Amino acid sequence: MQKVYGDDFFEQVYQVVRLVPKGRVTSYGAIAAYLGAKGSSRLVGYAMNAAHAQKPKVPAHRVVNRNGQLTGKHHFATPSQMQELLEKEKVKVENDRVVDFAKRFWDPMKELAL
Repeated sequence: MQKVYGDDFFEQVYQVVRLVPKGRVTSYGAIAAYLGAKGSSRLVGYAMNAAHAQKPKVPAHRVVNRNGQLTGKHHFATPSQMQELLEKEKVKVENDRVVDFAKRFWDPMKELAL
């Protein structure tokens, strides 16, 4: 994909996140790289911070940092909600980090390859 910033970039981020299957997680950086904006993981994070108002829903709880940490948890209704949503999908979390992160990781570059 080509680099697109602004509202269009956020919408592209949301489209990718909506494709992350239940029980899997991806990272800010993996989304940025897939969208042709490697190095823009922080911008993906900004999109996730605004995701709660989007329709259809964006499963923002499935986006973690490159180490599997729940760095976005403070942007949910409660600090534990992100972990609770992941655990409902059978994703184990300990100390704010996804257990078996490599096994749970969903890479859009591989999963959405044409």
